[in-house]
Amino acid sequence: MPDPLMNKVVIITGASSGIGEAFARHLAAKGCKLTLAARSVDKLEALAAALDADTLVAPADMTQPADIANMVAQTLERFGRIDALCANAGIYVPGEFADGDIEALTRMLNINVDAVLRCAHQVIPQMKRQGEGDIVVTSSISGFMDVHWEPIYSASKHAVQTFVHTVRRQLAGDGIRVMSLAPGQVANPLWGFHEAADIERVSAGERTHLTSEDCAEALAYMLSQPRHVTIRDLVILPQNQVNI
Repeated sequence: MPDPLMNKVVIITGASSGIGEAFARHLAAKGCKLTLAARSVDKLEALAAALDADTLVAPADMTQPADIANMVAQTLERFGRIDALCANAGIYVPGEFADGDIEALTRMLNINVDAVLRCAHQVIPQMKRQGEGDIVVTSSISGFMDVHWEPIYSASKHAVQTFVHTVRRQLAGDGIRVMSLAPGQVANPLWGFHEAADIERVSAGERTHLTSEDCAEALAYMLSQPRHVTIRDLVILPQNQVNI
């Protein structure tokens, strides 16, 4: 049987590294047509060249509404439809709120929350015209609990969770699924892991972290469900993560 994701058109934000890159590689292997969006054009082009897939590179800064609108317009011009949006772009700023750089913290909110809203708002009209579509937001376990050492990051993911839960209900009658993928600790560049050996050590040896590929497998599972099934929240944790 053909893969249920074959020929699906998927926009991935934050596609130049980490979870977004893993999403791209995994979905390309399943026959998806991809729009890869991020600020790093060189990384996107290198990734697109490595994929055996029909791929559009869409340079986009998620703090710029015009870039988001252009990303969606280019996708429709190239592919004619949008089957799924993976709103994955995000940044992380830890530390004590009182001592933090308020500009960095509010920028994190712009990328982790505002950009998600803008991306979804751009694709929903097309999905309504199609009569179906999927919006999957990369959330975090921090959206399900109050994490005191990352208060603003945690707040951003709580906001994302509320968005997913409420907008899902608004769009259910339009055939649009709105879902969140919420991983625990992931060994990728966002959390300071850059070497393959380090990622292998923490994910396989110590089992304290997931890999980006684990997240990609979870995403494919969510998108592959029959249309009457919505995985509203998929929380995945490393087997030995015990700090939550």
